[in-house]
Amino acid sequence: MDFSAAPSLVGYLFQCRYALLESLQRLRRSEEFSVSIETLDDVVFDGEGEAADILQTKHHISRTANLTDASPDLWKSIRIWCEGLANGSIPEGSSFFLITTAGSSEGGIAYYLKAGTSRDTRRAVERLNATVDSSTNKSNEAAYSAFRQLTPEQKLSLAEAIIVLDNAPTITDLDAELKEVVFYAAPSRHLDSFLQRLEGWWLRRIIQHLMKSDSMPVLSEELDAETERLREQFKQDNLPIDDDVMSASVDASGYQDRMFVQQLRLIEVGNPRIFHAIRNFFRAFEQRSRWVREDLILQGDLSRYEDRLIEEWDIYFQQMHDQLGDTATEDAKRKAAETLYRWVETNSHPPIRQGVTEPAISRGSYQMLADRLKVGWHPEFLERLKHLL
Repeated sequence: MDFSAAPSLVGYLFQCRYALLESLQRLRRSEEFSVSIETLDDVVFDGEGEAADILQTKHHISRTANLTDASPDLWKSIRIWCEGLANGSIPEGSSFFLITTAGSSEGGIAYYLKAGTSRDTRRAVERLNATVDSSTNKSNEAAYSAFRQLTPEQKLSLAEAIIVLDNAPTITDLDAELKEVVFYAAPSRHLDSFLQRLEGWWLRRIIQHLMKSDSMPVLSEELDAETERLREQFKQDNLPIDDDVMSASVDASGYQDRMFVQQLRLIEVGNPRIFHAIRNFFRAFEQRSRWVREDLILQGDLSRYEDRLIEEWDIYFQQMHDQLGDTATEDAKRKAAETLYRWVETNSHPPIRQGVTEPAISRGSYQMLADRLKVGWHPEFLERLKHLL
């Protein structure tokens, strides 16, 4: 017996990704809506003052799957919709969509419920009745019973509210569909990176919606705002700042022997400030590495950025040397170095790109330079620490 959870997991992910695709398409049509997952059905779209659009999603790994007249995919959906209408949980006038990666055969129920020239709801009801009377599929018995309880008028009304969308893109094919709908948001070579971040936000928001009983559905305004926020970050003068990098927990114990930490111990910076330095080092290192991996920035751009930081630092470092002179005591040197380091901690520094305002990038980049002894805080940092290399 196969106990693999993979098909179910893929089905849930498909459901979430398709909900995102449909939401983005509605945004492009300037619709206002809220979207819920796993409430009345797999996916539910509510528009202000309008009946709901209720979606059932069915994902099949194999493209050979077929939506027959006795298909459990079809009848499970019909059962949910019949029972929801009967108990009042689904509002009158709602539209029902069955989105499936399977195909439908000509002359079958699903064929007559598709949008387009083949649509014939009366023929669909005839096929539904014939299936209920002749099918021996035990798994569909509850659905057959729910459908039998409808009057002829209710059956026709239900059929007219159902639209079957067969041969839907598979979970992997959705990549191309999603890129097509957000093509305007980022340069084509960066669309993968843009979508990765948008989907990350979408899944976190869906999880929040599912885990909290009082959580609001996802509003179109939220998705619109997040799309616009990311769009701004992918402009030529900007770079994306990733929440998972900025909010990650950092284990400081693994950094205690790093050169940038030794630089801070040399000037007797306290442990809380050392932790801030470690966290900024981690954030800058991880974010910069991700930018390079995703081709959002070139290594040469990073080198030029570091040159600007070094030049800025050197002005203050040379001022410190001139103020100390040749006869400064060790205590005076340490105090001057601490003042220089405070400038790194609290002042604004040249951004890596004009739109990147996250201070952890420049502060952490200074820690990365300090780790390579390209910059330092104590007037004699090279002489005191180069042996540790």
